[in-house]
Amino acid sequence: MRSEHLRALDEYFCALYSDYVRLSAIEGYVMPDVLYIADDGNVARRDPSCMRLCHQKDCEGVLARFKAGLADTTFTFSFSFPTLRERIAGRFRKVTFAKLLPEALRHCGMTAEEAGEKLAIEPRFWQMIVKGRVYPEKSTVLALALVARMQWQDVLNLLAVSGFSFREDEVRDIVVRFLIERSIFNEQMIADCLAEYRLTNLPVRFLKNA
Repeated sequence: MRSEHLRALDEYFCALYSDYVRLSAIEGYVMPDVLYIADDGNVARRDPSCMRLCHQKDCEGVLARFKAGLADTTFTFSFSFPTLRERIAGRFRKVTFAKLLPEALRHCGMTAEEAGEKLAIEPRFWQMIVKGRVYPEKSTVLALALVARMQWQDVLNLLAVSGFSFREDEVRDIVVRFLIERSIFNEQMIADCLAEYRLTNLPVRFLKNA
């Protein structure tokens, strides 16, 4: 019997995932009629959300075939160095990752040192991120959100100042958002959900030690 959190994740994913090119290539996926004749006789276009998996008659079967073809192609950990101009400008910017991080962690009752211990990142690189000497990669921000049990708005803020945003056409983003919004921070449940969608490259220490 499937766990309730995995069933809930599947429902959540089917309602949000929006890579329609990828979806339409799945065996058994039925393309809905996007164009239709409106009451005034003109051709109208339905909202693209009608193409999401939750509207498929064989939703469960199509989702299973979609999962079978998944593979995590993201980097486990990477970063980029700011240019000299960016470093100078960062001193005067009110919002940067390094400046927002302490407040976001305070909301979680955690320090940067405690968060770093839960990430599968070398301490010296984590310290460089904390001090604003390098920019974090998106996977690092999402991993941090999970281990620190962050609020979703704080996650969005940290992504934004790092040059990223939440995307409904990225499997990783939807699964992590589900975990955060539903406050699912139990290590085994997190591992179950990530494994269900073949997400293997988040730099979370308890996942790497499993």
